[in-house]
Amino acid sequence: MPRTTVNQLYQQLSLPVISAPMFIVSGPELVIAQCASGIIGSMPALNARPQGKLTEWLTQIETALAEIKRQQPDRIIAPYAINHIIHKSNDRLADDLAVCADHKVPLIITSLSAPNAVVDAVHNWGGKVFHDVTTIRHARKALDAGVDGLILVCSGAGGHAGALSPFALLAEVRKIYDGPVALSGAISRGQDILAARAMGADFAYIGTRFIASDEAQAHEDYKQMLVDAQASDILYTPFFTGIPGNYLKPSISAAGLDPENLPAINPDGTNFGSTRTKAWRDIWGAGQGVGSIDSILPLQHIVDKLKQEYQQANASLSDTFTEVYA
Repeated sequence: MPRTTVNQLYQQLSLPVISAPMFIVSGPELVIAQCASGIIGSMPALNARPQGKLTEWLTQIETALAEIKRQQPDRIIAPYAINHIIHKSNDRLADDLAVCADHKVPLIITSLSAPNAVVDAVHNWGGKVFHDVTTIRHARKALDAGVDGLILVCSGAGGHAGALSPFALLAEVRKIYDGPVALSGAISRGQDILAARAMGADFAYIGTRFIASDEAQAHEDYKQMLVDAQASDILYTPFFTGIPGNYLKPSISAAGLDPENLPAINPDGTNFGSTRTKAWRDIWGAGQGVGSIDSILPLQHIVDKLKQEYQQANASLSDTFTEVYA
């Protein structure tokens, strides 16, 4: 069944990419553009505020994609995904899942806690569940819960990210699981997508590159900061939310803090984020792949460039191998 899931998804994609759901940044316009370009678009359910807006947004996505397909029957339109935080702090979870059930959302991305209580509900409407993990222990728990795929959130990924190298975590996961796996961690180019596939991942999981798009619901200063930034401008810290994440140093400085001298966090975590600044609103997340971003473009242009880079890298690799080992 797991490999069947991969094959089914491949048939609906023009590039093996799943977009990461980004808090505040991802909205229906971005999801529509992503799916229409042939990659899986996603957004957090919590981005729809108030909660009743989620139904409106899902209807907007489905209506727009159906109309594109009606006008261009041969166009590849990828499925979309909705992200849910599976944690007791998310008091909207039951209501948001009910909305997703009504719309029969094809893919649910779950984060933070093991999605034991969610998997059966999603399977009942025919959906699939992919779960974010940062360690092999988290992966085992997710698999025990019956998820359909894993998303490995590795070192270098934007926002909340793990500390393990993509090489290390993917290798360990492949020892225990041969089903669908998406890999994240500083993936911004088509070459990176090919590398993820060569390592054994089925999909590349990309977020930061899509923030610098016309359709993203990000402040223009945020988008420009990504264009101007390099990997050295990324800081990995638990200070702002209590969970380690990657953030843009210039946004920390703009908020009046010294990114090189943030206050220490108490062992009990009582003083994390103890400022008037707020993660995601004032402190902007980004992955270490920012150095590859050199412009703000329409989403379709970004995906077209990724496809071209992916194809060129694949052809170049094949040619080089033939020359050296013939």
